[in-house]
Amino acid sequence: MELKNTLYSVAGGIATLWLNRPHRMNAWTGRLHTEYRYLLSLANTDPEVRAIVVTGSGKGFCVGGDSEALQGHSRRGHYDAGTSADIARPGFGIAPEFDAVFAYHFGLSKPIVAAINGPAAGIGLALACFADLRFAVPGVKFTTAHGKLNLPAEYGLSWMLPRIMGLGRANDLLLTSRIFMSEEAHDLGFVNALHSPETLMAKTYDYVRNMIETISPNALRQTRWQIYRDLHRSVAASVEESEVLLKQMMTEPDYTEGVQAFVEKRRPQWPSLQAPADSVASKKEADK
Repeated sequence: MELKNTLYSVAGGIATLWLNRPHRMNAWTGRLHTEYRYLLSLANTDPEVRAIVVTGSGKGFCVGGDSEALQGHSRRGHYDAGTSADIARPGFGIAPEFDAVFAYHFGLSKPIVAAINGPAAGIGLALACFADLRFAVPGVKFTTAHGKLNLPAEYGLSWMLPRIMGLGRANDLLLTSRIFMSEEAHDLGFVNALHSPETLMAKTYDYVRNMIETISPNALRQTRWQIYRDLHRSVAASVEESEVLLKQMMTEPDYTEGVQAFVEKRRPQWPSLQAPADSVASKKEADK
C-alpha cells in the first residue's frame, strides 16, 4: 500500500507508526484509518516486531475527525467512514468482543504504546485509550469533543474511559467534553508518565525496549489477551483460563530460560525469538 498519511519504521524489535498529516494536526480521515489498520496488521504479523509505538508527526497527536470530513458528513446528511470493505482487519478473530472498529486493538498479539506528542481530541483521544500504555508531553490538550458537535461518545470512549480512570472522573469528561491538560490526565491515571518534548520518544523507546527484553513474547501476548478478555468475563473464568495457560506455558522453552535467567541473575535470551534484524533504521514509508 502506498502510504500518504502515515510513516512506518522497524528498529530493535519496535515498530513505530506515525500519523503523518502534520499540516492538519493529524486529523483523522478514512484514508488515515485505512493506512493505520494496514500498518497495524503489518506489525502484528512481522516476526521482527515485538511492540508497537504510535505517535504523531509535527505538533499534534490527532485532533479528531478532519473538519473538512465533518462538513462533508453534514452536507450529505449521514456519516461516511471513508473506508472500503477490504480494509485490513488486525486483531480480528481472537475473541468476538474484539471484532469491531478500534476494539480490534485488544486482539493484537503485541503491546501498543501511545507517545502523545500533541493534542488528542475525539477519535484521537479514543486512539490513545486503546493503547496499552500512554506517555505524553506536558501542556497537551485532551478532550472527548463529541458533545459540542451533537455526537455520541465516539469509538468506545464511553466504555474505555470509565475503565481507565473510574466512572465519576470519566463522566466529568464525557458529559462536558471539557478540555483537560496532560498534567491532569496524568493525575487521573490516563497518562502513565510525562516527558519533555525533547525526550518523549527516547523515554518511550527505553520503556518499551526494557519490556520486550525482559518479558517473553508469549507472556506479553497472553497477558494482553487476559487483561482485555477479563474486562468482559467473570473472575472465575479468568482464574480457570490462567490455570490452563500456566500448564501450557510451563512446557515451553521460554519458561526454562526464564527460570535459568532468574537463578543466574541475568537477562533472558528467549529461545522463541529469532535473531532480529532492523528492517528500517529511520522514518521510512512501508511501500509494499
